[in-house]
Amino acid sequence: MVVTQLFYDVDNFLVWVDKCRKAGITMPILPGIMPIQNYGGFKRMTDLCRIKVPQEIWDRLEPIKDDDQAIKDYGIEVAAQMIRQMQAGGIRGFHFYTINLERSTRLVLERVGLVPAVSEVRPLPWNPSLSEKRAGENVRPIFWRNHARSYIKRTELWDEFPNGRWGDARSPAYGELVHGVQVRLSTEQAVRRWGTPASADDVKELFVRFCHGQLDTLPWSDTPLQPESALIQARLAEINSRGFLTINSQPSCNGAASTDKMHGWGPPNGFVYKKAYLEFFVSPSVMKDLLARLDTEPTVTYHAVNKAGELLTNCAEDSANAVTWGVFPSKEILQPTIVERVSFLAWKDEAFDFWNAWARVYDRASPAAALLRAFSDEWYLVNVVENNFQKDSASIFELFDGLGQPLPEKAQ
Repeated sequence: MVVTQLFYDVDNFLVWVDKCRKAGITMPILPGIMPIQNYGGFKRMTDLCRIKVPQEIWDRLEPIKDDDQAIKDYGIEVAAQMIRQMQAGGIRGFHFYTINLERSTRLVLERVGLVPAVSEVRPLPWNPSLSEKRAGENVRPIFWRNHARSYIKRTELWDEFPNGRWGDARSPAYGELVHGVQVRLSTEQAVRRWGTPASADDVKELFVRFCHGQLDTLPWSDTPLQPESALIQARLAEINSRGFLTINSQPSCNGAASTDKMHGWGPPNGFVYKKAYLEFFVSPSVMKDLLARLDTEPTVTYHAVNKAGELLTNCAEDSANAVTWGVFPSKEILQPTIVERVSFLAWKDEAFDFWNAWARVYDRASPAAALLRAFSDEWYLVNVVENNFQKDSASIFELFDGLGQPLPEKAQ
């Protein structure tokens, strides 16, 4: 039996196997597979073993290299794709280098149907920190959903972390953005993905493509849309095409089982609930009509703020609004995701700064850079909650019907 070292170029492996067979080697050949676990370890191992890694893999890793969970998820995806391609090429046996991290290997085997799936419980809708100091943390604002590392960094000096309920909204003191935000792509990678936008319609088109899964990253999100967004994908793309540029969202959910693959989290035999939520940028020319409509909806709450910090809202001064909660046997109700004013005003500095980070991809004097800075300087950041969680997820999108300027048909 032959067991190869780890590799990531399946085409090259299959060519080599074919040469071995033509040379008369008939013993089993097992390909060596090592799911990617973290960026630094992967780079060290491939350098040490002088392994050729397809450029596509490096390109996908670059924007998520600081997010260990995203790296693991992508490593599982790569390994599963490799196995399927090798199975199609006649390979029937595989050798895994687990390096004592067997979870990824098991998930790869489940994904390709080589072992039955084992139910895994998500303790919370977001990935808890492994820090002992944050062991009791079970409530977070929804705004940092796609930027957990930033939230952890800006709250690392807290003496205690929200547990059970958020409490007094005036108490959080968020750390400052010392160095601003960055686009986690090289200039070449960013231009290759996003091109050089010359108009607001070009920017809208990029957001629409992201909603359709044709782009895997935007400055506000290093990974594709959450799986649950498939339920509202078409409506998200539609409002983005009219200038409501979404950077965060969730569909409503009225009592799904905690084991539900799309919505579930927490221990078994529980039920989870979610309010429909949208967070987006919108031009000042559309804001007036949007707020007039929102103010007529008794079950809708919102915050809208511009870069200068001018806040418009219909929420009570210190209210924290639970947008995700769960009911479980022998436990009090958990509400792990909230919307509240102080946190939103802290998050808005990052959200607006991503426009400037994107602008820095281009020459400062270029039209593209000026266009993107204008989004930061002039547009509003808005979050909207439909508090009637019994309504269908589509109902929140009805608030935008007839507003904004659609993209030309060709662009969509």
